Amino acid sequence: MTLNKPAAYGFYPQDVALREVIGILNQAGFGNDDMCVMLSPTHPIATIVRDAGILNAERDSTPRTAGLIGWLSKLGAVLIPTIGFFVRSRAFFPALMVGMDSPSLCASSRTLEALGLPEDEAERFENQLHHCGALIYMSCPESAKANRAIELLQRTGAREAATLERELAAEGAA
Repeated sequence: MTLNKPAAYGFYPQDVALREVIGILNQAGFGNDDMCVMLSPTHPIATIVRDAGILNAERDSTPRTAGLIGWLSKLGAVLIPTIGFFVRSRAFFPALMVGMDSPSLCASSRTLEALGLPEDEAERFENQLHHCGALIYMSCPESAKANRAIELLQRTGAREAATLERELAAEGAA
């Protein structure tokens, strides 16, 4: 199962200011429900989420932590391998469930493939996501918006940015 819409994605270094990137995307007309963020377990945000875990008896319940988790829960989906995930948008739920039998808990290459990434790219990004960085995936209503998303992802510091419209067009022709 892949999402039927064109999409864009960008892979960011570990030190990217995700709130700023998401804010820029929001200002350009991209809604939170259309965004799926995947973080490395070593990403600073992942550390805060892990430390605030419900099973942690001495969890950090600072306003900063609560604010961060509140912000994450407004996105379409957030996945952190070996830690967990938030899913707000029904559009992402089926794709995220594909990888749930993976030992990494979430954000496996099967999950990335279900979002529409080619197999080789999905495996490469899975390996990168287990070590460092962040991936922002955006479902777009049309190809022109996916192309605009690529421009914004690149301008906000994505190491790699691409669109999935070519792969979707090929699937439609088959």
